[in-house]
Amino acid sequence: MSAKLNYKNDLFISYAHIDNARFTEIEKGWIDLLHEALDWRLPQLMGGQIKIWRDRKLGGNDVFNQTIVIEVSNSAILITVISPRYLSSPSCREELDEFFSAADQSGGVRIGDKHRVFKVAKTYVPLEEHPPELRDMLGYEFYAVDKASGRFREYDNEIGPKGEKDKRYWERFEDLAQDISLLLNRMSCEKTPQPEKDSEGATIYLAETTLDLQEERDKVKRELLQHGHLVLPDKALPQDGPSLQQAVRDYLKRSRLSVHLIGDYYGTIPEMETDRSVVRLQEELAVERGDDAQFSRLIWMPPGLQPKEPRQQKFVLDLQNSFSSHNGSELLQVKLEDLKTIIQTKLTQKPKPTLASSEQGEASRIYLICDQSDVDEVGPLQDYLFAQGYEVILPLVEGTEAEVFQDHKDNLLLCDAVLIFQAHASEGWLRMKLRELLKLPGYGRITPLLGKVVYVAGPPSPTKERFKTLEATVIKNYDKFDPSPFADFIARISKTKGGTL
Repeated sequence: MSAKLNYKNDLFISYAHIDNARFTEIEKGWIDLLHEALDWRLPQLMGGQIKIWRDRKLGGNDVFNQTIVIEVSNSAILITVISPRYLSSPSCREELDEFFSAADQSGGVRIGDKHRVFKVAKTYVPLEEHPPELRDMLGYEFYAVDKASGRFREYDNEIGPKGEKDKRYWERFEDLAQDISLLLNRMSCEKTPQPEKDSEGATIYLAETTLDLQEERDKVKRELLQHGHLVLPDKALPQDGPSLQQAVRDYLKRSRLSVHLIGDYYGTIPEMETDRSVVRLQEELAVERGDDAQFSRLIWMPPGLQPKEPRQQKFVLDLQNSFSSHNGSELLQVKLEDLKTIIQTKLTQKPKPTLASSEQGEASRIYLICDQSDVDEVGPLQDYLFAQGYEVILPLVEGTEAEVFQDHKDNLLLCDAVLIFQAHASEGWLRMKLRELLKLPGYGRITPLLGKVVYVAGPPSPTKERFKTLEATVIKNYDKFDPSPFADFIARISKTKGGTL
């Protein structure tokens, strides 16, 4: 590779020797295992051998010598293994300075939008204590922090007495290895420039989240990168409110989609902010961008979410009560795998002409979904909506299975709003109909629904009483039909369509 034409070493691992401590002479230390894993994984990813250099001396004191100066200055990439000892080690500081100094003489520490320094965080250290040159870099954290206790637990390559693999360690390692591979491949092309091609991937703003959802965020990010998308932010967010807001606004301007993961906890409040956490700020700034047809946002909450803090409870409630969108944005409470599918559907759908649900001046269409067992029960609601001037469409009752499904799909594409009616139908039927609303982008619908309502009618049951969803407004009435709860639903459709009541 041409990285070898320009540099003696592909990688230089800078670390404090105490972080490679071993219980016995036979066992391998944490750095030994990282080095060994990179030694076999990178050639697999790149199709050729690489050279990794690190100081293997076993002395108790860190000593900086001329050999290290030569090796670090002639390395394409520097891996810094962050720990308390690394930050207090004079020799580690000199290795970092020497790499930056040599990089200044050879084009800098950046190759395009990629950094030649990789920050591997072995042990938790507050960001403000990291070397200034590394504070705005996204690190590869090989530990987890418990929100309740504040304690952290480092990942190891194996757990358990039988050598079981620690999945968290190997997932983070794979992220590190693939990113190093991508950068080395890019550097290998420096001597033979090629015309740049437009990236086929999209740019996505994957909002920073709280510690309880960090693993889920990593999984989403990993899949987006594997599909060739650019994921922002690509560096650590500023820690003060004004700078953070400006950085996020800049990222959002570049993005086609923003994804926000909302968990049990409220999150950190940046400096110069009174009560808005980083998570909340990012969501509000995404809303600030408005109903741009070239941008939408996805807000995801885990099924069964129960916020642990009063502030987070209020934040979640605010989202549920105030969420609205006219550009395909969604508030979701589905499995993580379903979220990833929805993201890919949004990013891979081909641009189509806007599918107008009904032309200006025509009656708005409401698709009133009900099971065959509830056709007789739905009559009063159908009559009420029709009397308000809406074209009310019921599901096809007679026909083949294929005809019924095609009619259902066409109705979902053409209607302005959806109202799901359940009286005698099962909970499974209701869940299935709600899941179908998540598939609308995949069916080819571009415009968002103006309203989504679930109307739960009699007879009452414990299951009906427990039913909740973030996917639609829920109205429950087990007595005689009462139209008053539908006032907001009707007003929203009328206002958005430009009509009058």
